[in-house]
Amino acid sequence: MSQGLTKKQRKKRNRIVVALTIFLALIALDDVANLFDKLPYGLWLEFGAFLVPYLIAGYDVLGKAWHGITHKQPFDENLLMAIATIGAFALVLFPEAEPHMAEGAAVMLFYQVGELFESYATNKTRRSISEMMDIAPDYANVESDNSKLTQVDPGQVKVGDIIVVKPGERVPLDGVVIEGSSQLDTSALTGESVPRVVEKGGEVISGCVNMTGVLRVRTTKPYGESTVQRILELVENASEKKARTENFISRFARYYTPIVVGLAALIAVVSPFFGSTLTASVQGALVFLVVSCPCALVISVPLSFFSGIGAASRIGVLVKGSSYLETLGAVDTVVFDKTGTLTNGSFNVVAVHTEAGIDPNLVLSYAAHAEAYSDHPIALSVKESYSGAIDQTQIAKVEELSGKGVAATVDTHEVLVGNDKLMKDSGIPFHDCELVGTILHVALDGTYIGHIVIADVIKDDAKTTIDALHAAGVSKTVMLTGDREEVAAAVAKELGIDEYHAQLMPQDKVANVERLITSESGKGKVAFVGDGINDAPVLMRADIGIAMGAMGSDAAIEAADIVLMDDKPSKIGDAIKIARKTMRIVWQNIVFAIGVKIVIMILALPFIGIATMWLAVFGDVGVSVLAILNSMRALKASR
Repeated sequence: MSQGLTKKQRKKRNRIVVALTIFLALIALDDVANLFDKLPYGLWLEFGAFLVPYLIAGYDVLGKAWHGITHKQPFDENLLMAIATIGAFALVLFPEAEPHMAEGAAVMLFYQVGELFESYATNKTRRSISEMMDIAPDYANVESDNSKLTQVDPGQVKVGDIIVVKPGERVPLDGVVIEGSSQLDTSALTGESVPRVVEKGGEVISGCVNMTGVLRVRTTKPYGESTVQRILELVENASEKKARTENFISRFARYYTPIVVGLAALIAVVSPFFGSTLTASVQGALVFLVVSCPCALVISVPLSFFSGIGAASRIGVLVKGSSYLETLGAVDTVVFDKTGTLTNGSFNVVAVHTEAGIDPNLVLSYAAHAEAYSDHPIALSVKESYSGAIDQTQIAKVEELSGKGVAATVDTHEVLVGNDKLMKDSGIPFHDCELVGTILHVALDGTYIGHIVIADVIKDDAKTTIDALHAAGVSKTVMLTGDREEVAAAVAKELGIDEYHAQLMPQDKVANVERLITSESGKGKVAFVGDGINDAPVLMRADIGIAMGAMGSDAAIEAADIVLMDDKPSKIGDAIKIARKTMRIVWQNIVFAIGVKIVIMILALPFIGIATMWLAVFGDVGVSVLAILNSMRALKASR
């Protein structure tokens, strides 16, 4: 433990060790040698002796309590400890009472031990996350016109600059490889241990470590918009989105403390009227104060959520706040986009079917020119399949038609490229295709000239994802897509998806998710998984939105509550397991802490009088330590 302590924590530890040594020595002198009983004024000597370890261990607690009183914010755990321990020492003024100086010193001493342990546990959790997320680059090697390399701050690099990444260096900015090949360690971002091979023309993202070859990279984003910066911002802001359970505990502690102080005072004042002695009443009130300290709840609940978020980030799943982790744990229905989520999004043209007398290459030519400015996977596959050169001077106008396709003016001809809806809305007769795949219809000057068949590939782990979700207790999986009915049916059947809906517009996806949310009727939550810019509205509407981080659009990532840093949907099942384990730990701590405290509070009542100050110490410090240890289990939920 000592190796992981901060300078401040080591000082506190040393102070506790000194106080504990003196305390144990005094206990030995008092209980074994009965020294104080043999000395004149022994009681007051004992008072002064135990006051030494008490003040060494707890002077800062007393200072914080006084600061709270003077700044009109008195009701916190420091005030509870101050009143209870000072009261224990004050029992020396009651002749019929047994001395409680040892108990008073012990309460303060072990309270500080618990505080040190809590501080260590929190820092360890933060450090574990920080080490894993230590992805911020220190510098970038910028190549000048004369091929000279200059180390600069990544924030100074402009879009379009050439940077050189040597083996062992971290990729400082997002970009495209223009020369070289290598293997990249992406584990800090994705949680994957298998290196990723990158070659000329391939994309690299900031935060990865270059393992083998030298890479020349042309930057595509400024540092402020890079992957690494976006991840760091998500992690830093995660603490701002508190779960309902966490907010409840904060509100609970705010009102709980003054109520407890009032009840303790009531016990001390009222109990003598019901036959209890004044000494027993005061003693019962002090025990009540010690055990009622809400430290176990105030510390363990946020720590549990923090650890759960850390566990998720270990596997490449970024949760933007504890509220989203809490919601994820209650997910009962998972809705998927198809393209780029369950499939690779790497489309290939498998067939070109034309009308009589039409050259297939002519259909591809007009389609490629119409899609010239689109970076949609389907558009890219058309352009890659076209063997000729795209002459952008021939393209006069391009209009994206959301959920339908694209309209363009190419070489003075009006070209329409899109799905069945586009043809129907334009009043153009078209032909269906017997092949399973995405059908891209092409019309020239209002006349149908043929269609292009494009097939996507299902991701390797898509089937595993659906099986894992069902095994984790997710009752329904749904797929929503703008693709054709036949394609959707084939994918849903192969993956074992419970329900699917095809040929949807973006607003149709939102409507379907709203329907599913309504059908849940509060019994469970609906999660949506998507990657494209058209998924942003439905990501925001779902109870929990999950975006693909590697290939997903910036809009989707911003709209989502959870980001998968690789494009493996199987991580969703793991994230749900982590969320559910975290919530189990949270409620275990709540029930355990409140349950133990209530029992000891009852036993502390003067007319029962079973609870001692030592039992109160366990009810406070012991429960806090056990709750903290339990909270840290959430950090290992991914293992």
